[in-house]
Amino acid sequence: MRKITILIHCEDQKAIIASVTNYIASIEGNIIYLDQHVDADENVFFMRLECEFSSQNWDMEVIKKDFQTNLATPFNMSWEIYTQEHKPKMALFVSKYDHCLYDILGRYSAGELPLEIPLIVSNHEDLRSVAERFEIPFHYVPFTKEIKAEGEQQQMDLLKEYNIDFIVLARYMQIITPNLITLYRNQIINIHHSFLPAFPGAKPYHSAFKRGVKIIGATSHYVTEGLDEGPIIEQDISRVTHSHSIDDFIMKGRDLERSVLARAVKLHAERKTMVYNNKTVVFS
Repeated sequence: MRKITILIHCEDQKAIIASVTNYIASIEGNIIYLDQHVDADENVFFMRLECEFSSQNWDMEVIKKDFQTNLATPFNMSWEIYTQEHKPKMALFVSKYDHCLYDILGRYSAGELPLEIPLIVSNHEDLRSVAERFEIPFHYVPFTKEIKAEGEQQQMDLLKEYNIDFIVLARYMQIITPNLITLYRNQIINIHHSFLPAFPGAKPYHSAFKRGVKIIGATSHYVTEGLDEGPIIEQDISRVTHSHSIDDFIMKGRDLERSVLARAVKLHAERKTMVYNNKTVVFS
């Protein structure tokens, strides 16, 4: 059996679900998953479905053409179709922190993430040995204010060379350039602690400890031109008390960063996220 995933959004109208499911049935497809959401304020309909087809009836190009003619055009849909066989290619951007990198590579090696990792890009040499341990090409790309243009061009050349579909910033401590954001719109995933903007700077956990916070958290989101203001994919929290030390805060925070980023990456790779008006619809 061949499986495809279809993502749809359009103005909410009558008979969208019936029309789509009837079309899949008419081409002898079997729907094995369907979820939908309507944003009542914006009057926008979202749907994600997975279908199976027997191999003798499989022709992706015919399906795409028919879908556009019979459904997308009449309903004025924005839509995407993906095959199960196509695993997205992900580039990892890192600096010196290794906790998120180890976690993602461990899950990847265990077969938990439906994706490929063709390369790791870093503005430091510190984590080269980690990449070598997992046998993934490591590319050192210096990135400072003085050579930002050269660094950006080298990054984009590498992404093109490896046919990268999306980027994950596994604690990459540089601001992504507008040109790269434009090239990978809603395809760059970041992770950070949830103290922003209350506790900015290099030592947010120290600041939070001094303030006596009771909850710490982590947020994974798509990168936009607005710093840390992109559509949120995944979040989580952990409670803390006066009995916890700064080291406890850092340990709990890094645990959250690892798990939240991993969930966000998996959701994106499985095509379970849709972005609209700087928000996400995340399907189960």
